[in-house]
Amino acid sequence: MYYKEWEPIYKKILDDFNFSIMEDEKSADFLNIILQKNNLYDVKKLENIIKNKEVVVFGAGPSLEKSIIKHKNLFIGKIKISADGATTALLKNGILPDIIVTDLDGRIVDQIKANMDGSIIVVHAHGDNMDKIKKYVSRFTGPIVGTTQTNQKNYDKLNNFGGFTDGDRAVYLANHFRAKKIYLIGFDFNKTIGQYSFARKKDKNLKLKKLEWCKTLIDKIKNIQYL
Repeated sequence: MYYKEWEPIYKKILDDFNFSIMEDEKSADFLNIILQKNNLYDVKKLENIIKNKEVVVFGAGPSLEKSIIKHKNLFIGKIKISADGATTALLKNGILPDIIVTDLDGRIVDQIKANMDGSIIVVHAHGDNMDKIKKYVSRFTGPIVGTTQTNQKNYDKLNNFGGFTDGDRAVYLANHFRAKKIYLIGFDFNKTIGQYSFARKKDKNLKLKKLEWCKTLIDKIKNIQYL
């Protein structure tokens, strides 16, 4: 997905949540500056990793850990992308994700460790996480990619592959780089929030509303299979 396709969806999200595009842009500006000093990963290499490959995307829903155990053999030879807090469950089960899509809400120490071990961090800027960008991004010493939900043309170090929540952004990343097939694990849309969302101190209704958008956006992608 490119910005001309994403922009009308993005505007609907801004309206629905009463979010500020100026705050999103402010956070993106900040991330763009910080990434000048980081070990930026060549985005073109993401296409080499994903294109024509089968990809497993791990969401942080309640079924995540049981599904990891159930489908562990399926992951062999497939590209593994974790959505933020799902990284913790993967590491707990001895699985290193190839790519981590995060807005820094999960257990950061696990994401830093995975990044040191070779996971590519795709860190996202939005209006509510500038404090976390300031606190954590410089701690990632491995390969890193920056993303924004605004127009990426305004930034030399940021990208926009489409998507809103960590889960659907991970799916859109795989789709953008033309994955052959996308399997979804830990994506539950039954009005329950999983422990790996690390959302205990957050507004539950807001989180559930975001999950509704996550499903809406994922439903636009054709080559997916829920597990």
